[in-house]
Amino acid sequence: MNFASDNVWGAAPEMIEALRAANSGAAPSYGEDALTARLATVMDHLFERRVAAFPVISGTAANALALATIVPLQGAVFCHAAAHIVTDECGAPEFFTHGAKVVPLDGPEGKIGVRILEAAINRFVKGSVHHPQPAAVSITQATECGTCYEPPAIAAIADLAHRNGMRLHMDGSRLANAIAHLSCTPAEATWKAGVDVLSFGATKNCALGAESVVFFNPPDADDFEFRRKKAGHLLSKMRFMSAQLLCALEQDRWLAWASRANALARRLAEELEKLPSVEIGYPVEANSVFVFLPNATVARLRGRGAQFYDWGEPDNERTLVRLVTSHGTPESDIEQFLAAARP
Repeated sequence: MNFASDNVWGAAPEMIEALRAANSGAAPSYGEDALTARLATVMDHLFERRVAAFPVISGTAANALALATIVPLQGAVFCHAAAHIVTDECGAPEFFTHGAKVVPLDGPEGKIGVRILEAAINRFVKGSVHHPQPAAVSITQATECGTCYEPPAIAAIADLAHRNGMRLHMDGSRLANAIAHLSCTPAEATWKAGVDVLSFGATKNCALGAESVVFFNPPDADDFEFRRKKAGHLLSKMRFMSAQLLCALEQDRWLAWASRANALARRLAEELEKLPSVEIGYPVEANSVFVFLPNATVARLRGRGAQFYDWGEPDNERTLVRLVTSHGTPESDIEQFLAAARP
């Protein structure tokens, strides 16, 4: 029973088959292959406009390189305090921007609000050499708390950012789960709401390892290819990443996989909430369940082989834990977990 992360599960069978097909014969290197060319067309179709999309191998590379492209070295990037670019990327955004400052902000349910963001921006004096200059906002979709920004909320943040001469970046490592929940189009969830650049994630959603940086205004990406190369993320056999992204996007597999993961999370939350002394910590809108469990229940679950993360220090009676589901999560694991959680 592994609910530690959606990263723990392997690639979908369709992904393996797509890689097998890409492995047949020879193909040009460094993104000059037919699959990467086809991916560019598919991305345009997906987002309903001409975009500049660049495959990379990891979410950290996508976030760091995207931000480095739109943020100068004296810039400041505003994000939620729980965002991956703050907590889990070892300073990569600061490294690749050559020293831009990441400014973490508080906000309920993993989201930053316009008022908190505006107050934070106003603390930095524009034009002062003593202050980093506000340059970008980064939001995570779905958030680290398993919640989702509605398009109007994204638009409000984008409007504030743009009025201050800033860009809006979206960390979309779980974008598929968010769109499956919101029931909107990828365009409505991104550039139509004001997003300038997107880290499009597939690794957490059934890929072996594939992400893409998507610029909605292609001229913004003028030097991105040089940045990607200098950072060591221009893969010589790019066709294998492009094959995975194509596999996910074609036939809307990415949304079907995410929808299954979301449904399993909802079922887990609904059944756990029926138990005594159990409380759901955040709205379950994607594939993560944050739940307060009695400490005795936590110990019993781990004793029976369940794997998950504590999300903070336990108090005298209970612990907030995170449970993450995946397309690969067996329904039998849900049943076994619920059986072990019941008194």
